[in-house]
Amino acid sequence: MKIYIMLLLALFLWPALSNAKPNISIKNQRSNENLAQIQVTNNTTRALICHIAIDGYKIRFRLPPRIPSQWYQATDTRFNYTHFSTWCDYLSLYPQYQ
Repeated sequence: MKIYIMLLLALFLWPALSNAKPNISIKNQRSNENLAQIQVTNNTTRALICHIAIDGYKIRFRLPPRIPSQWYQATDTRFNYTHFSTWCDYLSLYPQYQ
């Protein structure tokens, strides 16, 4: 019976623990020069470490709570929003960037 209760408890807790990602929003647009641009907004109350990559070029930056990043843009008009790769995680998990 104890094993059954532990199994049920694990099944209920697993989705909550596996989705512990920071809440961010991403905006895409075109500049006046027709270059693809991206902006990441931190919707949490904790600082984040983020990177944006396009065509092998990676930009790392810290993102304070509740603040959008600056606009980052591609260097060629052939790029669009699907060419950008974004990643963010809590800064407290990466002490080397503090």
